[in-house]
Amino acid sequence: MTILDELALYAQKRVQEAKKKLPLEEVKAQALRLPKGGFEFEKSLKKSGIACICECKKASPSKGLIAPDYPYLQIAREYESAGADCISVLTEPSRFLGSDDHLREIAGAVSLPCLRKDFTVDEYMVYEAKLLGAGAVLLICSILTENQIKAYINICDTLGISALVEAHDAQEIKTALSAGARIIGVNNRNLKDFTVDTTASRRMRALVPEGVIFVSESGVKSAEDVELLQKAGADAVLIGETLMRAENKTQKLAELRGAL
Repeated sequence: MTILDELALYAQKRVQEAKKKLPLEEVKAQALRLPKGGFEFEKSLKKSGIACICECKKASPSKGLIAPDYPYLQIAREYESAGADCISVLTEPSRFLGSDDHLREIAGAVSLPCLRKDFTVDEYMVYEAKLLGAGAVLLICSILTENQIKAYINICDTLGISALVEAHDAQEIKTALSAGARIIGVNNRNLKDFTVDTTASRRMRALVPEGVIFVSESGVKSAEDVELLQKAGADAVLIGETLMRAENKTQKLAELRGAL
């Protein structure tokens, strides 16, 4: 069993536990009672130039503990003042040490749209994301069927939030497009063995048509990386560990954007 399989299986268990406390019907009703969102996440990625999704992440399966001291609200506010376009918040608790509370608090503290970075395996998690204040959810092709992706995108559309559909190869990009994805992310980290290849996004950019937002995720470490991805046609980059390890996140983000 791969790490991705483990995480997906654990997400299923988490959903089953959550449904015992608050049934699907109630979560759905609560989410639908909220004002419909305005798809701010995808609007933020359509800016001229390359957009930056900055990530709040305490740990990862490949790197272990990244931020022993994890003042997530302070980090999110720093990203906002540094000019981030969106914030990605890990809510997966077992291997990433994330929490739904982190997302709820961050979404309430900043004006930027937030992505719920988790292993979405059930419609319950989409409605839950809306209740937590997320402007987008992550849908990973490797752990979902095309029909599931299509159904979850439809739920997102009803709620006014966005779906970042993550693909790792040409077949998954085809699946994402067939399911109606408006934002496709290519993860430079292979989620089966967690190796990183930053050329993955550049190779697969040509498979995604104009009009579909293209996000390069993971492994972005330098201004040169950002520049190469922008030249390859990426609309946005998702930057996690590089920013999380930087003492001065404002300075690091400016550096990555080539402003320093």
